[in-house]
Amino acid sequence: MTQTTLPQLPHLVFGGELVRLDGTEFRDLSKLDIVGIFPNYATAHAAWKAKAQATVDNAHMRYFIVHLHRFLDPAAMPGVAPIERG
Repeated sequence: MTQTTLPQLPHLVFGGELVRLDGTEFRDLSKLDIVGIFPNYATAHAAWKAKAQATVDNAHMRYFIVHLHRFLDPAAMPGVAPIERG
């Protein structure tokens, strides 16, 4: 039986308290909550949702999902310089 492996599509989930509700500037970068790196969007979304719901009482707290796989494959993001590998 042949086993198929899915492509790696890492996603980063992080958040922090924003200066303004309508912006993306963080109040204190040293206090960012790095939730983790997840193997696909579905697991990243589940982690994002859990953190967002846990901090619902603080309107300035926001969590984000970053599609790391797009940065690792420059062809997927026109205009982005390739990552230096070494």
